[in-house]
Amino acid sequence: MPGIKIGDFTLFTWYGLILMGGAVFAAWLASREAKRRGYNPELVWDALIWILVAGIVGARLWHIFTPSPSLQAQGITTYYYLTHPLDAIWTRNGGLGIPGAVIGGALALYFFTRKRGISFAVWADIAAPALALGQAIGRWGNYVNQELYGAPTDLPWAITIEPRFRLPGFENNATFHPLFLYESLWNLANFVFLLWLGRRYPEKLKDGDLFLIYLITYPVARFLLEFIRLDSAQVAGLNANQTAMAVVAVLALLVLILRHRKPAQSVA
Repeated sequence: MPGIKIGDFTLFTWYGLILMGGAVFAAWLASREAKRRGYNPELVWDALIWILVAGIVGARLWHIFTPSPSLQAQGITTYYYLTHPLDAIWTRNGGLGIPGAVIGGALALYFFTRKRGISFAVWADIAAPALALGQAIGRWGNYVNQELYGAPTDLPWAITIEPRFRLPGFENNATFHPLFLYESLWNLANFVFLLWLGRRYPEKLKDGDLFLIYLITYPVARFLLEFIRLDSAQVAGLNANQTAMAVVAVLALLVLILRHRKPAQSVA
């Protein structure tokens, strides 16, 4: 993919720069939110390297263990990655799964907060709107890579995919749903919603609620978008991403309901 070059050597790809830009903007927002809540904003920057490394590892592992049908047709399977370690760690051309990134980042944040003796729930809430913003920006990396597009369409906002990036069976289709854009716009709206919610109802929200709400709002959108996504990863005959998103959304909703459930009052 094009990027910043020195001679014939690509120093940075646009894909990587966009992802890094999303991470930096997310960290900046989280630091502002931490300061607004009365916490040390420098902790955000201290945690960033932990979260970035764990997020990238988690995202790559998700990709490795849920390869798309088009990759499997090329012989690029989980077994292939496990037997070709250099290919397994090569991410310059993409191959990162958001579910794995969220899992890895959340685990890193948990261990960071344990190490610093601070509340994971509080800092997860601080991170939630920032995470949505980072995703909104990062999804444009899929645009420059000409990946993450949906079914063929002739809608006015359809994107043109170059022949070399078209999936098997769609070589004669030129324009497709810009799935990356749909998800980016949803994440942008989610970022605004979570930020507004945290400011509008601080007295009603418990620590960890904003993160739980993120675990509902993002998975619901991702679940719906999977219906028009091409080349969705399949595991045991199921759409891996769609199934995972459904499970996460339902569990997060149940936890949210239970933690706000009023205890039954005893009758004298």
